[in-house]
Amino acid sequence: MEEISASETKRINGSTRDFVYETIKEKIINWDLEPGTKISEKEIASQLQVSRTPVREAFLKLAQEELLGVFPQSGTIVSQIDLALVEEGRFVRQKIERAIVEEFCANSTQEQLFLLESNLAMQELCLEKGSHHRLFELDEEFHRIMFESCKKVRTWKMIRQMNSHFDRLRVLRLASNTHWDGVVSQHKKIFEYLELKDVDAAAKEISDHLDLVNYEKDELKLRYPGYFK
Repeated sequence: MEEISASETKRINGSTRDFVYETIKEKIINWDLEPGTKISEKEIASQLQVSRTPVREAFLKLAQEELLGVFPQSGTIVSQIDLALVEEGRFVRQKIERAIVEEFCANSTQEQLFLLESNLAMQELCLEKGSHHRLFELDEEFHRIMFESCKKVRTWKMIRQMNSHFDRLRVLRLASNTHWDGVVSQHKKIFEYLELKDVDAAAKEISDHLDLVNYEKDELKLRYPGYFK
């Protein structure tokens, strides 16, 4: 098992359990821990320099999100991607983000638009020099800015929690296809429609953006059959 460094993730609100949870979850979503990888409470506790109790609690939380499978005979294993969970997460996110777009168009300020524009500038730079991990982070930040601007932070957190399998597929897509121009181009179109306050066009564009993974999931499953349930 790849070693997990305690210095890679900052502790969250002083909660050791959340620190362990976020560290492992990030490793799973970013494919540092691949499906089928066996992990143990003892090893994780040692690597992160924490006791086994918060590790056990984090494992339970990750199991509830179906990122880990806990088997009495085999131990704890990183789950394969479940395409049914991918679709459910995508469906919920798509419906909610259309509503967010409507609210953003009605109430956004120049400062909030500037935050999105600054994010897009970083995405453009990522096309030249960045990694797929950084592009994924910027992608998430682009959407989060809209939710925060609409004072829907709790909604964003809820979506993030149920989108773990969707996110794993998105990262796999970015890692396996270095032609990222399409993703950045869609973000630029979304921004243009938001700036124009064209609700219908922005809502359609964000729907198409979140549908993108549907066109590639079958190909990814063929290329990486061991990664999928």
